[in-house]
Amino acid sequence: MASATTSDSSTRGSRDTGGTWTVVLCWITVMLEGYDLVVLGAIIPTLLKTRHLGMTAADATTIATLSLVGVAIGAVCVGPLADRLGRRALLIGSVVLFSVFTLVVPLANSVAMFALLRLIAGLGLGACMPVSLTMMAERMPASRRARASTLTMTGYHTGAVITSLLALQVTDDWEILFYLLGVVGLGVAVIQWFRLPESDAFVKAQREGAERVPFTELLKPAYLRACIGVWIASFMGLLLVYGLNTWLPKLMNDAGYPVPTAVTQLLVLNVGGVVGLVLGGWVADRRGIKGTTMAWFAVSVVMLACLSVKMGSDLLLNTVVFLTGVFVFSAQVLVYAYVTNYYPAAVRGTALGSASGIGRLGSIVGPSITGALVASGIGHPWGFYFFAAVAVLGFLAVLTLPARAAQPRSVGAQAVEPAA
Repeated sequence: MASATTSDSSTRGSRDTGGTWTVVLCWITVMLEGYDLVVLGAIIPTLLKTRHLGMTAADATTIATLSLVGVAIGAVCVGPLADRLGRRALLIGSVVLFSVFTLVVPLANSVAMFALLRLIAGLGLGACMPVSLTMMAERMPASRRARASTLTMTGYHTGAVITSLLALQVTDDWEILFYLLGVVGLGVAVIQWFRLPESDAFVKAQREGAERVPFTELLKPAYLRACIGVWIASFMGLLLVYGLNTWLPKLMNDAGYPVPTAVTQLLVLNVGGVVGLVLGGWVADRRGIKGTTMAWFAVSVVMLACLSVKMGSDLLLNTVVFLTGVFVFSAQVLVYAYVTNYYPAAVRGTALGSASGIGRLGSIVGPSITGALVASGIGHPWGFYFFAAVAVLGFLAVLTLPARAAQPRSVGAQAVEPAA
């Protein structure tokens, strides 16, 4: 009896340790993604000022766009693979891929090579977030899934803050930012290999021989309404996140703010993002994910419209940028929280991957349209008018979402467990 008790305690202890490693390593992985996807926006003013490789504003837009094309492809492909092959292997492989190709970006000898390396790195990068969010959600009860998603995504904005601070220090030595990310990423992959456990939900499904649900299941009547709303909301949310993180320093510079002030706003924006994620997850778990997401998009409309006005007070500017980060960035992540809560486990990875992947089209459109506005000389104020209109569409998309989680249903001979 004592032996059995000791064995049970040992098993629980092992699971608790595995859960801790899952939380820590998934958070760090998302932090690396936040670092990477902000680094280009932070160095674009420097690349254009120094004419690195003869780079123009149009070249910078192309590089930013191709980076996000790679991210979109990686996000779409990883969902079904993670539901079939497992979360752990996909996450480790993705971290290795983007780390290696990030290390060699400073060695590019042409704009085309620079863009190609960013594209390939993006393939690995795109897989990291949906797999990390899936693993975190599967470690939490349904009542805490909003916080699981938002707290994981604080890693993204922590990474963005680190990038912004480093960019202010290294100035023209921008290559350091890429070397540091590549080395740290490979180090994280090694730790993941030894310490990251497979998702219990995936292991249980494999042991019980549960049938994998195909992507087309998402298009059936039971899920179609939610799918369309989530895809549109994710598209709009990621358009805002990547449009702002890529072009905010340049938009602020065009508005007449000096470059140090413009880059500082990227830091303030992402500090607001971290605060918003903690606040948003807490509110959503108590008041409901759908209603909270709608409120967050609504406030985002107001904040983005305010940024179109040139402000003479640094305190006022910092406050508005901070609040923009609070509501814009967490609105997007609350869409992911809705996915992890609405969909059952057998299709959760595929659903989250599709939301991230299709949403990434917005992350391509955002920097592209904003870059075109900048190249035309009207980035400020029209870039912010554009962002405010996008937030309105995000609000309307969330409005169409079902309020309740999907109910259990049969798939072949297997029952699909409810997400909440």
